[in-house]
Amino acid sequence: MSADDDNIKQGDAPEHGVAVKTRVNTKKPSMYKVLMLNDDYTPMEFVIHVLESFYNKAHEEATQIMLHVHQKGVGTCGVYTYEIAETKVNQTMDLAQQHEHPLQCTIEKV
Repeated sequence: MSADDDNIKQGDAPEHGVAVKTRVNTKKPSMYKVLMLNDDYTPMEFVIHVLESFYNKAHEEATQIMLHVHQKGVGTCGVYTYEIAETKVNQTMDLAQQHEHPLQCTIEKV
């Protein structure tokens, strides 16, 4: 038994050591675009209402997105995590169905 062993009582931890801070590397979630598809039946005003209500777009931006969808056939409503994108698509589709509009939305990984 050494002299150092005599100085440490049973159950006592040594007075020195290295403090270790564990760092967790979190992965950023994948992002998804909510895409709105054009149809010939859903009123433009309804599309603007959806964009303002569910996607928090100002009236001007909602109008620009609606026109883009109308002219190009598809447009991006926003980019979100999967769960949020899925919720927004469901809200849009549910409201369109309640109003008997054939409006369609889908999600696409960025």
